Amino acid sequence: MATSSVFFPSSSESLVDLSREGPLFILTMIDHENRFTTEMCKAICDAMDHVMDVVDKEDMQQAALMTRGQDKFYSNGLNMEKAWAIPGFTDHTFMPMLNKILMFGIPTIACMNGHAFAGGCLMAMAHDYRVMRSDRGFMCMNEIDLPSPLPAGMSALLRYKMHPHVYRSVVLEAKRYGGKEALAYHLVDAIAEGVEPTVALAKEVALKIAPKAKCGSIFELIKEDMYPEVSSRLMMNAKL
Repeated sequence: MATSSVFFPSSSESLVDLSREGPLFILTMIDHENRFTTEMCKAICDAMDHVMDVVDKEDMQQAALMTRGQDKFYSNGLNMEKAWAIPGFTDHTFMPMLNKILMFGIPTIACMNGHAFAGGCLMAMAHDYRVMRSDRGFMCMNEIDLPSPLPAGMSALLRYKMHPHVYRSVVLEAKRYGGKEALAYHLVDAIAEGVEPTVALAKEVALKIAPKAKCGSIFELIKEDMYPEVSSRLMMNAKL
């Protein structure tokens, strides 16, 4: 049974809708293209902190976090105008958010309901699992076409999560991957046609892995051993 939503940063200025269906927490980005700003990143991080507070308070033996967008966008990346107006946005805000997702203490699933470009692609890749809509939407890193450099932490995340020849096509060619091709190249774990079937499949994947959360802090400790280089590079210039 679904619970009522909690909105971040507030109900009057909502960027993120956090709801719950039993052991599954659903974080929905609700800012149209879901471009990343200081406010959006903080809202996502605050919602994730809320999830872990509930998991710890209730001593949940099963738990998972699914993120999604709305309409045709999962996330269209950084809001360049606002991001570059804040000195250190990438180092101090965006990459620490990616690290928080990467190292999160319960299983995470990105439900890619639509386009995941640049920062949106990075956010999806930071999750443990990805489910993508097959009939609409692409994932792509288009920095080379902007042009814009790719910071070490972002490169490390993509390099770890992708096969070498796929990583080359992603960063040097800005290749766009639709759902079927993304599945073939192991960028995502499952695909479905249409928004609602994609959401339903993502929930199925999430609920299947949710019992692994019963190991508590061990889940996060295992991730620390999985991603030491990626995490250190994402956080190397962060002001904590």
